[in-house]
Amino acid sequence: MSHSPQDLHKKILGRKGERLVEAYIKKQGMKILKKNYRTPFGEADLIAKDGDEIAFIEVKTRSNEAYGAPKEAVGTAKQERYQKMALYYWSQTRTEPNARFDVAEVFADGRIEYIKNAF
Repeated sequence: MSHSPQDLHKKILGRKGERLVEAYIKKQGMKILKKNYRTPFGEADLIAKDGDEIAFIEVKTRSNEAYGAPKEAVGTAKQERYQKMALYYWSQTRTEPNARFDVAEVFADGRIEYIKNAF
């Protein structure tokens, strides 16, 4: 399977954003439970415990805003996949569902906009 240089750049940019968000949420007192959690419905970037809630976090990193704000890339289909991923997570961990869905925007300058209960 061959990947273009653009695909590689996107993957590197995305992983860098995930590391920045991971550090950010740890500073907020959240505990990382899973990174790049794969399910039959897709991959959750981060799953973290925040008090009595489990946050399913979609990280969107952009090198520029030519195509809009990062959060605008989290459409209805992505939201529905995250809801299915949460149900899958509960079935695998046998824990009580108390989820929220957050979006972390990472901008080219390293700035993070963290949106709790984004959807």
